[in-house]
Amino acid sequence: MTSAGRARSYSVAGDMTFPGRTTVMGIVNVTEDSFSDGGKWLGIDDAIAHAKDLVAQGADIIDVGGESTRPGATRVDADVEARRVAPVIEALSQEGILTSVDTMRASTAAAAAEAGVALINDVSGGLADADMYRVMADTDLPVCLMHWRTVQFGDAAGSADHGGDVVRDVHETLDRLADNALKAGVRGENITVDPGLGFAKTPQDNWALLKALPEFIAGEYPVLVGASRKRFLTQVRADRGLEASPQLADPATAAVTALSAHLGAWCVRVHEVDVSRDAVDVAAAWRQGANFRPQEG
Repeated sequence: MTSAGRARSYSVAGDMTFPGRTTVMGIVNVTEDSFSDGGKWLGIDDAIAHAKDLVAQGADIIDVGGESTRPGATRVDADVEARRVAPVIEALSQEGILTSVDTMRASTAAAAAEAGVALINDVSGGLADADMYRVMADTDLPVCLMHWRTVQFGDAAGSADHGGDVVRDVHETLDRLADNALKAGVRGENITVDPGLGFAKTPQDNWALLKALPEFIAGEYPVLVGASRKRFLTQVRADRGLEASPQLADPATAAVTALSAHLGAWCVRVHEVDVSRDAVDVAAAWRQGANFRPQEG
């Protein structure tokens, strides 16, 4: 079954994968308290304009979120979240811009589907809302399932117990989340996965996951890497005694983007599209060598 409000269907392979290079997902936080840009794009018109700027810089997909998951965040009401994201998604979709919705709520995912969203991006992997897998299956949209080991979804602070081996835990958990989705009726070709960098993980956990990224990329499902402006990247400058902030972590983010793209990640999710799209294009040219031919878009 598909949502009545959607004019078309979407696929990861057909709409969100670009031959020879990694997909770039630009972040638009329609929130008051996101860790790096909270409040800047809370107005609907501001969010739409920012999304268009990101597309002009080279974003392939715009990820629209109405609820922060930063350390210390508190959850917003479901109605508030849906009112924030649906108009932005609808306006962008009407202009042919691919969108994803960053939500842990089935009701928000359903509202986004009605507005024309192309992908459901759930940082809880479907675990925060008992109805989410059903909505994913009913809308027949591509989905991204992320690893986040926590006792209470909504606040990414602290670090979880990953049983002494975070890489193994993430592998096993993502497999389980994908199985949950499949059993609910989500088609396998609609599933993508995200190791969950920065979500209840130590810096060492995050670096271990990045070192193991080839293992995840070699798996069954396309891999999204979401390292942008995460605290472990801000620490790169801080360790040298330099001023550090989420925005000043954009060069480190671009380095992760370049390496992830070179290794064959399906998608990178970033705040600053301009520099990361450059990194993606450099990685594409590097991988192809003398066979490289520039692509439009």
